Amino acid sequence: MPYNDGSEAFPSALKLLIAGGFGVGKTTFVGAVSEIEPLRTEELLTTASVGTDKLTGVEGKSTTTVAMDFGRITISRDHVLYLFGTPGQERFWFMWDELSLGAMGAVVMADTRRLEDCFAAVDFFESRGIEFLIAVNEFDDALRYQVDDVRSALDLKPDTPVIFCDARDRSSATGVLIDLIKHLLQTRTRP
Repeated sequence: MPYNDGSEAFPSALKLLIAGGFGVGKTTFVGAVSEIEPLRTEELLTTASVGTDKLTGVEGKSTTTVAMDFGRITISRDHVLYLFGTPGQERFWFMWDELSLGAMGAVVMADTRRLEDCFAAVDFFESRGIEFLIAVNEFDDALRYQVDDVRSALDLKPDTPVIFCDARDRSSATGVLIDLIKHLLQTRTRP
């Protein structure tokens, strides 16, 4: 919409977080859906992190996000989604408070091989009243579970959505964001 002076209005910015444990696919997810080259703050894992970082289940991982990932999706001329991927390692969790300021909602990525790694993200968003959904990233070698099994294991509220995705696939990751937006709209219109 142009203003009276002919200048264009800024689009409404909607901030969403992509959170979860270390190595669950947050960086991959942001990269799959972002219309711009994502900003990544990945650094090489070194021997200095031995004893500090829990690498169980992701022994082949060579990098880690130390601050955030950032991506953008233009929905329309008037609406833009800004995606902020949180760092997964516990020593970088202090970033979550800053990243969550102004967030409309969150995707909590889960890996069924290491489901306990997403407990901290679930607790974080529940304690701050930030709506979220669980996106189970279906790794090739992971066992497949039913929604109710995941919901029970994470002790989720009945209205917290649990969906399955492939963080590498643009269509699948986009579907997760659509489901999150639908969930946010439903929770905001409840009496």
